[in-house]
Amino acid sequence: MSKNTRIALIFGGFVTAIAAAFYPIFVYPLTHNEEYRAVQKINRAGIHQPDVQPTGVKMWSDPFKPASK
Repeated sequence: MSKNTRIALIFGGFVTAIAAAFYPIFVYPLTHNEEYRAVQKINRAGIHQPDVQPTGVKMWSDPFKPASK
């Protein structure tokens, strides 16, 4: 195996490993919005925001809601 092929395989493996690590963190949640909204609705059901929000910090918002323009 030539040196260039070996370097290309190592670099390709590194890029593949990074992509595999980022998929469940970034890509999956962005493509499954409804599932994550349902989970957050259940998780935040009994929470009254003003009671748990620290002073001077912006109130929680839906991270999956499209930003208004």
